[in-house]
Amino acid sequence: MWRTTARAKTHELLAYEPPSCRFDPVIERRYEREGLLVELVTYGQPFGPRTEGLYLRPTDKCTGLPGVLALHDHGAFKYFGKEKLVDLDDEPEILMELKGEFYEGRSWATELAKRGFAVFVPDLFLWGSRKMDPDSLPPDLRAPILREKPGSREYIKAYNDFAREHESTIAKTLFLAGTTWPGIMAYEDRRALDYLLTRPEVDPARIGCGGLSGGGLRTIFLAGLDERVKCAVCSGFMSVNEEVLANKTLYHTWMLYVPYLSRYLDMPDIISLHGPAPLMLQCNNEDGLWTLAGQRQADAKLKAIYGKMDAPDHYQGRFYPGPHKFDRRMQEDAFAWFERWLGVGEDTRQDA
Repeated sequence: MWRTTARAKTHELLAYEPPSCRFDPVIERRYEREGLLVELVTYGQPFGPRTEGLYLRPTDKCTGLPGVLALHDHGAFKYFGKEKLVDLDDEPEILMELKGEFYEGRSWATELAKRGFAVFVPDLFLWGSRKMDPDSLPPDLRAPILREKPGSREYIKAYNDFAREHESTIAKTLFLAGTTWPGIMAYEDRRALDYLLTRPEVDPARIGCGGLSGGGLRTIFLAGLDERVKCAVCSGFMSVNEEVLANKTLYHTWMLYVPYLSRYLDMPDIISLHGPAPLMLQCNNEDGLWTLAGQRQADAKLKAIYGKMDAPDHYQGRFYPGPHKFDRRMQEDAFAWFERWLGVGEDTRQDA
């Protein structure tokens, strides 16, 4: 009863229930790369351009695969979305730099697919294929972007700078329209999960999700609100609201804020709705987005909740040295968690 009530209140405050629209998924491109089948997929949304996503699986496995929705970060870098987590040919230097800073140079969705998973990486509203078209902006806003060569490092940086500067404008516009940015985020991630479950290779009883930073925020809402997710890894995005309010509001995206939700639920409360399904929380001790005290309070709260559910082994909170990141050590722990709870046979694994 408490879970049903909490989810209903969260959906109410997210305030995004768009009219139904055609899903119409299309495989736009298919190719093989390093033992993986990779497909560029598009599907419809209630507004704006079609979402693009990259779907990856081992080429020699086409049935009974565990599936993971890999959720890209915020990173103050909206020009790319899905590309942050997938190995690509001829990657721009600026994208490789981002992967080096936050992921220790690894495209973790590609790595997870090599280990026997079907992985889907969708763009989110305002990233990648869902980003704003500079040509549609007022002249004074688009000028700094359009003076640069499209696709160049300078153009990408100018777009990211513009998107960061105008996050508050986006939030105000959505509030005035009667909805919320997190509401759109949560809806689009559920729609991405809808797509993953259309794949005949995927076992619908073995579905996970995870991500770093903004991907961790997306994990909180997706795992907390959707029972189809059976295992989750939330990396680099967890605290208690009291600590954020006192110390860290300056450092966070408008994607975090759902008006009035704090009256009812804190961040660990929302993701605890996922319990007793398995959850791993990963925190960095020197993460500038959070106080260490807030991360430890959230970890203690989740540990207590899972204990009350008689499922203490279904929760792990882990702390790592260093700043905000999802490095290889953290990735290996996350992969092992998915393998433990979703299962993957040794014969499905590819050499890394």
